[in-house]
Amino acid sequence: MNLLRTAFLFCLAALVAGCAGGDYDDRASVPIPPKLKQEMAAKGMSPADPIMVRIYKQESELEVWKRNSSGRYALLKTYPMCRWSGRLGPKMREGDRQAPEGFYAVTPGLMNPRSQFYLAFNLGYPNQLESALGYSGSALMVHGACTSAGCYAMTNDGIAEVYAVAREALAGGQESFQVQALPFRMTPANFAKHRDDPNMPFWRNLKEGTDLFAVTRVPPHVSACGGRYRFTPGTQPGEEAADPLAACPVSLPDPVAEAAVSKRVRDDQTIAQLAVSQPTVSAAYVDGGMHQSFREILRRSGPQKLAALTSGKIEVSRPDAALADPYKGAEMAEVGAE
Repeated sequence: MNLLRTAFLFCLAALVAGCAGGDYDDRASVPIPPKLKQEMAAKGMSPADPIMVRIYKQESELEVWKRNSSGRYALLKTYPMCRWSGRLGPKMREGDRQAPEGFYAVTPGLMNPRSQFYLAFNLGYPNQLESALGYSGSALMVHGACTSAGCYAMTNDGIAEVYAVAREALAGGQESFQVQALPFRMTPANFAKHRDDPNMPFWRNLKEGTDLFAVTRVPPHVSACGGRYRFTPGTQPGEEAADPLAACPVSLPDPVAEAAVSKRVRDDQTIAQLAVSQPTVSAAYVDGGMHQSFREILRRSGPQKLAALTSGKIEVSRPDAALADPYKGAEMAEVGAE
């Protein structure tokens, strides 16, 4: 039944996307590259196993995590992002150029096989919490090319691979995959550097979810209450949806949740120690970021060359801002350190 439902939703998505015009091609059905399938097998994964995606603005990187034979998730691959727009912090209103931050669930119906930016998947912004808070915006995507007005741009080659991995996981029965869109790698060093940012309470809330994942290596269940995210272990049954603005229920003692709290306490101690000698970051707004590997091409060869390499025709958005690199020198922690 899941396979039939998934197939139907993919077909529906293709028909809807087809209203935008363009000739049919098979870009959305290109197989996972053999080398990546070999890496999956070496890590005890199959193409049908569920996935989770993590996005880091400051580092301009996207990670694909996948469930392995142990039932836990492990990092499959890290991809450089070519462009995102806005600044660190959540998206709150239509037209603010902000790429969103938060926890999202991508269903088959949010996959776009006919995107004008090659391939894409919609994050589903605004989610339940964002809608309750009155945030506005639509069509916030992870897509190809190297241009952004609130989206995360991966290049055509990058999104083709990520799309194929996501497609096979959904076809294998995963009803939706979680996307954790984060301001930076959630390490004590980054929190210490950004400690004076007005978004810090929101980021600490996001960290509750990433801490729970660090303890369990299973994506947490996500709900909302009290105007903030509420996370419960993904290893346990999920909670029923509640009013995102109503008071949060009293939490019962749970060893998994307590382990995540213990991690948070240790991290807070490290943050306090680092704050003594580490200056804060106050980057000027220059509209988003770009991975260093693409910035080097942009600096050396110009925007036309970078556009040709990443999409073949779509211009790089605001190349001067991309060259400014407001996050130069930002802490690039080892994967898994959070």
